[in-house]
Amino acid sequence: MTSHQVELLFVDIALILLLARGLGRLAVRINQPPVVGEILAGVLLGPTLFHGAMSDALFPGDIRPLLTGMANVGVALFMFGIGLELDGAALRGRGRATAGTVLGSTLVPFVLGIALALYLARDQAPHNKAAFVVFVGLAVSVTAFPVLARILADRGLTTTAVGGLALATAAAVDVIAWVALAAVQASVGGGSDHWLVVLILPFMGALVVIVRPLLRRLLMPGGKPGTLSAEKLAAVLIGALLSAAATEALGMHYIFGAFMFGVVMPKAGADGLRLEIHRCTEQVTGLLLPVYFVVAGLKVDLSGLNAGQLVDLALILAVAVVGKFGGTYLGARSQRLDPRPAAALAALMNTRGLTELVILGIGLQLGLLDGSLYSLMVVMAVVTTAMTGPLLSRVFTKAVEVPVVPERGRERAAAGRS
Repeated sequence: MTSHQVELLFVDIALILLLARGLGRLAVRINQPPVVGEILAGVLLGPTLFHGAMSDALFPGDIRPLLTGMANVGVALFMFGIGLELDGAALRGRGRATAGTVLGSTLVPFVLGIALALYLARDQAPHNKAAFVVFVGLAVSVTAFPVLARILADRGLTTTAVGGLALATAAAVDVIAWVALAAVQASVGGGSDHWLVVLILPFMGALVVIVRPLLRRLLMPGGKPGTLSAEKLAAVLIGALLSAAATEALGMHYIFGAFMFGVVMPKAGADGLRLEIHRCTEQVTGLLLPVYFVVAGLKVDLSGLNAGQLVDLALILAVAVVGKFGGTYLGARSQRLDPRPAAALAALMNTRGLTELVILGIGLQLGLLDGSLYSLMVVMAVVTTAMTGPLLSRVFTKAVEVPVVPERGRERAAAGRS
């Protein structure tokens, strides 16, 4: 790197952090998640303003690969954090209610998304129409688990019945989304080494059978969580990055490896340790994720929107909102939840945030989205995330209990005792 490149890189990072933090704080002041302001910061620094003159001057071609590398590390650690937060214990005792809500929250928007994709495919002419259709259906079905968790925490709903059910549902939807995305990438990928993707299953088995016990022995000697030393944290981060590199080498996106490493981290009896690890990784992602927003924003160009694209945007928003809200509401009501908590769940599951950006970035990389459709989908991610808070305030003014839906086994046992 030349001295000029070093100077420009440092100035760019400082500018990114300043704008992202500033707009993030502004978003919080108007009762929005910080991610809304941070995504907007990326869009504002992109080619949408001044026909790209500002973005070209601030982020020339020789600097963008460096920023992309930093952004990739940030996303990998972000995905590791999502896997770390997922806990199967959250699903226990909520089986039927969660299953019904998950089905509604996934299948309804997915089916509507397929119909939307068939309409969009007329202008997009994707090279792999089947993968494009499935990808669009997936993109409108996703929920941002981290943003949802943050909204619940800010509103004091985490320990309520609705909050617990929302977290359990979002966790299940997240897993379904990443598995489906992995299948889409496997179908699109090509090249002579594409057969390596079949090694993903043994790799995941090795993570569960070999790596998880080693992590438990390292982090919980004697079965008790020890203190998180610098050496232990370094070992965890090394493992997450190597796991990300492994899935990339096997023909899958690096986010899957980082996510799976977070999933296999010790969960039982390690809540405090997980919280410490999450806090440490948040310090790194807090620096690197704003860079990802800008890298994503550099690919968003809304300056040339025409009437036809505005119609497409309206359809995308309608499918995303109606499908997610309506599907979740119907799924929750099918499990005998009252209308108001069911509507609250539907509002929460409509948030997409950074998770949507990661998925859209993969679609752009795979060639399933062009620049125009990518830009429209990013707008959808911002709008649906921004509307979550106001919509939740309107339908859920105070916490109420969610009626417990008994499992069939319990029903039979109760009938036998009576």
